[in-house]
Amino acid sequence: MVKRIFALLLAALLLASCFACKKKAAEAPAPTEAPAPTEAPTAAPLKTDYAVADNARVFYEIFVGSFADSNGDGIGDLRGIINRFDYLNDGDPNSGKSLGIEGIWLSPIFKSPSYHKYDVADYYEIDPDFGTQADLDELVALCHQRGVKLILDMVINHTARSNAWFGAFTKAHRQDIKDDPYYDFYTYCTQGEKAPAGRAFSALSGTNIYYECNFDGGMPELNFDNPAVREEVLKVSRYYLDRGIDGFRFDAAKYVYFGDHKKSEEFWQEYLSTLRSEYPGLYTVAEVWDPDAITGIYYPATNCFNFTASGSEGRFATAAKQGNAGALTKYVEQYLKSIEGKNPDAMFVPFLANHDTDRVAGYLTVESGYMQMAANMYILGPGSPFLYYGEELGMRGSRGSAQTDANRRLAMVWGDGDTTKDPEGTTYGRDKQIQKGVKDQKADEKSLYTYYKKLIMIRKANPAIARGEYKSVSIPDSKVGGFTATLDGNTVLVLHNPTKSAQTIDLAKLGDFKTLRASIGLGSAQLTGVNGSSLTLDGQTSVVIGK
Repeated sequence: MVKRIFALLLAALLLASCFACKKKAAEAPAPTEAPAPTEAPTAAPLKTDYAVADNARVFYEIFVGSFADSNGDGIGDLRGIINRFDYLNDGDPNSGKSLGIEGIWLSPIFKSPSYHKYDVADYYEIDPDFGTQADLDELVALCHQRGVKLILDMVINHTARSNAWFGAFTKAHRQDIKDDPYYDFYTYCTQGEKAPAGRAFSALSGTNIYYECNFDGGMPELNFDNPAVREEVLKVSRYYLDRGIDGFRFDAAKYVYFGDHKKSEEFWQEYLSTLRSEYPGLYTVAEVWDPDAITGIYYPATNCFNFTASGSEGRFATAAKQGNAGALTKYVEQYLKSIEGKNPDAMFVPFLANHDTDRVAGYLTVESGYMQMAANMYILGPGSPFLYYGEELGMRGSRGSAQTDANRRLAMVWGDGDTTKDPEGTTYGRDKQIQKGVKDQKADEKSLYTYYKKLIMIRKANPAIARGEYKSVSIPDSKVGGFTATLDGNTVLVLHNPTKSAQTIDLAKLGDFKTLRASIGLGSAQLTGVNGSSLTLDGQTSVVIGK
């Protein structure tokens, strides 16, 4: 998640820097009495067979509080997701009645004082706004019944101040009990000690220490040099994996050791090697919001989201706006070679937008066709693409002048009386949002929802696209480009024409491709010439061609 990192110019003494990092007025005070830290419950009813894994699938990110409300309190919840599951996946891959999602990423669901839940107060309790452990168990069972992987957003770089661990840490320091097991549970500096450059600290009342809080004064940073901390966060992951969760998206992965990628990656290597030894096939993806050279550091441990290709200035957006599709697919080929050299199980994990970015329909409009082309390019591609809830409807939302991420996490537009409200702090007017939601778009064969549904169906019908050996294709003197993908002896050719004019391609120069398996876009495609050796591809259209 995008969290504001305090820009501190640290003086020689920590005292000056700590006074520069004031707590927010709305921040809850640290507890005066430490509650007993929560022990991991022992129930384990739904353990998954992790030895069988197919992770190259289409995922759907759900910002839980904004998706679907089951009890009328205006807040999305787990029961709401269960009630709406047929929309995502109805269990019949041939029905054509659902979006066809193969995986779900839930934003944090653990007990937390905030609307976004990226500051965890108790890892073993589902936030009451979202439901109960029984609701989660039911959702897990439903996912497994329908072949959908479910991953949780795991936030372990920091916790909430209201977390019992921080309460115990606070008590130990106020009473100066140095042998207390929680005394070194969080990173801190003492008054007068020189602070590390670029990091933020806040005073802990009643003590002479300043705890590290790089994202917010209410988010103290755990101390991963402490073996007890490492063991506790392992316990958390084990607990949910034993309940049937298929894996995790790890928030703020590069901040485990602030500014030290080497140490952070070493932590993830140790942490995930331990988990994979117990849960083979575990799905993991990390948030490392950086260029490829930095995300590459983490690939020996885990897959990472690709931020180079995402967003308004990313490679997908650039190519979709009448850019060069061949340049995009050449980049993907090079990227795949790079990450596979670090980890043979590495995957490309692309997305257009998520809960920390402006909505894609705001900068790649449906009316221009740019959004459809961007969708073609990342869904009809390798690895594990992630859709952000409502993307398939063309939902809008941006930080705007108010500079609030709540505007990027607006209520799902169902259009059928759903009671979910926009999150607290929202300033994005409802008049700016789309008016036709799920109800209207499902009934419209020309809607963006229908377009996305067809895209996912094409991808599933051609498994080589997701998992095959990838080789980029460029057409000389043309912006048309694509790739071939080979899986189990079957090869398909995927071509994209991002321009607004029809292009003719000599397929004979690309291989023995003669069967038009699918086309999707604002235009059409036609094979002509001797034995279908020539392709006429309309503007803003993509094709899948077999041999």
